[in-house]
Amino acid sequence: MRIEDSIYKDKYVKKITIEIGELYFFERFIVSEINEGAHFTWTIAEKIINHAYDHYGKDIKVVYIANRINTYNINPQDWLNFYKERHHLEGLAIVAYTKLGLMNVVLEKIFTQTRLKKFNNLDDAIKWALSLEDSRNLKATNEF
Repeated sequence: MRIEDSIYKDKYVKKITIEIGELYFFERFIVSEINEGAHFTWTIAEKIINHAYDHYGKDIKVVYIANRINTYNINPQDWLNFYKERHHLEGLAIVAYTKLGLMNVVLEKIFTQTRLKKFNNLDDAIKWALSLEDSRNLKATNEF
């Protein structure tokens, strides 16, 4: 399900169109919807990271939700560049609507150092993203 066709269509703070798709910035997470057949490269990832820093600042960890409504190419090894540049995410949710898409998540998991969870629907991914933020806030209030 696309963001624009969901109950979340009026809840995002900002929408940015990039050359390979759409980015939806919510208060505590980002949802990407990449175009059919696009090639998601490290160069594109850097642009998304810069948009996130512009929106949230560099000190805020957010959850990135890849809403894979289309099939596109990604090089899982590009995650190594992400960590080499010292970028961080609170979590990574991948919403895959096909068996092949769900199996690809297993390969990506090998290269990520972030909490990664696969979902077959957008609602569950967003609930998980919000639960990560809630648990972090609870932990912060319990520290002395």
